[in-house]
Amino acid sequence: MDPLRRRLKIYLLIFLSVIIFGTVGFMVLEDLSLPDALYFNIVTFATVGYGDIHPTTLYGKIFSAVIIILGVGTFLGVIANATEMMLSRREKQVRFEKLNMVIGVFFSELGTKLLKTFAGYDAGIRRIHSHVVITGAWTERDFVNVSSALKTYDYDIDISRIDFDHLKDMLLQQREMLVRLLENPVLLEHESFTDLLRAVFHLTEELSFREKLKELPDTDRKHLAGDVKRAYTLLLGRWVEYMHYLKGNYPYLFSLAMRTNPFDSSSSAVITK
Repeated sequence: MDPLRRRLKIYLLIFLSVIIFGTVGFMVLEDLSLPDALYFNIVTFATVGYGDIHPTTLYGKIFSAVIIILGVGTFLGVIANATEMMLSRREKQVRFEKLNMVIGVFFSELGTKLLKTFAGYDAGIRRIHSHVVITGAWTERDFVNVSSALKTYDYDIDISRIDFDHLKDMLLQQREMLVRLLENPVLLEHESFTDLLRAVFHLTEELSFREKLKELPDTDRKHLAGDVKRAYTLLLGRWVEYMHYLKGNYPYLFSLAMRTNPFDSSSSAVITK
């Protein structure tokens, strides 16, 4: 549980206990009915003064002083923690928006093109094609279903389809962007996307250390195919999450993302109807 939420619950529990304790105490010490004792108790720890009723016994006065100390302290604690929680939620929302802006830059500059390239290496892409051609009619259930389907999908990378030279050129052109993204402190809060960046950057490094990619032995090609599969697996999962986010928050960005879907061979940014 969130520490702020847990602390607020503790203060609320104490606050409720003070109300119950004070109400029962005033019923006993001041011989008041339940409604009057509750009213008396609230007036006491709210420190608004006694305009109509007031403690008439010595023990009642002492008890009132105790309730004021307990009630004011607890009430202020509830207010302070509730305010802190609201500010924390607002701060988290701002960070979340900034994070998704960074993710959007990644997909605009590299992610979508890279996903289309990886899909061309996938020998079994037809098995999930219907799941990843996202449309405006998709519901929450559709996104849940595709996420479940991807968890059991076998990303079948066909080594013979991989154009390592083309892949190397694509990644090296965006190497500086990948470095800047990895340096962005906001991404530390999104572990899965950070893992994706590391996987893509690792693939970039592996390819950059090899000069004659067409002359690589089969063992090394298999190793590189494994790096491609890792990046492809993480990339597709994050892409679905990002599309889900766009649909719920930015319809105009979602519209463009649908029209440039890397899995739809007929996709086009140009609107014809």
